[in-house]
Amino acid sequence: MTSADVAIIGGSGFYSFLDRPRTITVDTPYGAPSAELALGEVSGRSVAFLPRHGAGHEFPPHRINYRANLWALRSLGVRQVLAPCAVGGLREEVAPGDVVIPDQLVDRTSGRIGSYVETGAIHVPFADPYCAPLSKAVAAVDPAVSLGGTMVVVEGPRFSTRAESRHYAAQGWTLINMTGHPEAVLARELQMCYSAVALVTDMDAGVEEGAGVGQAEVFAMFGRNIERLKALLASAIGRLPDPSGCACASWADGLDLTYDLP
Repeated sequence: MTSADVAIIGGSGFYSFLDRPRTITVDTPYGAPSAELALGEVSGRSVAFLPRHGAGHEFPPHRINYRANLWALRSLGVRQVLAPCAVGGLREEVAPGDVVIPDQLVDRTSGRIGSYVETGAIHVPFADPYCAPLSKAVAAVDPAVSLGGTMVVVEGPRFSTRAESRHYAAQGWTLINMTGHPEAVLARELQMCYSAVALVTDMDAGVEEGAGVGQAEVFAMFGRNIERLKALLASAIGRLPDPSGCACASWADGLDLTYDLP
């Protein structure tokens, strides 16, 4: 097995997913991905798994080779990507332990390479950054999963100040994260359907009084929910819609792309 049509990109604390996987090394024009890719089968679908931060969390959010990661997955045939991630909550409608499927993204990162486009006039449509059919399929697995909300992505690796956190909340944004960009837009450029699966691990610094966000509580909350997330994703994989004809793939129809698809 050297191909897959669905991928899981695991976030902080999410370093394995498949039973008895086959691991392969994939070279890309953009360097090495975060780790070897694990291949297996879930619910009758061929699945690739890649730990976003590396097998031992070697890569902080601002040093992840996002272009290599997405290109490697696409080179295996992947057309649908589920991306579990740890997030902070910005507003009272979410709480630690909640799973949220966001429908909007705000980029507040800096210095990351956010595109495969290096020449020419190629402008990817990104008004709706996540694949709606994919997101709805994941949310439908469990009524406790919330569908909708805006995730703001910050550079990291530091957490936000209270003033920053309150500013983001005042905009009506729901979640805060450090890895959602440029992952989502790179998936779109490669014509893959993509959905974030966000686990709220803490309330951000501007929401509550106290010491603010700490790494230990984030990792601890994610660890307590990892098996729940894995079960949710395994169930969702068996229910994913056929990606054929999805706008995530068809946006480039008729365009002469200035970068090569794997």
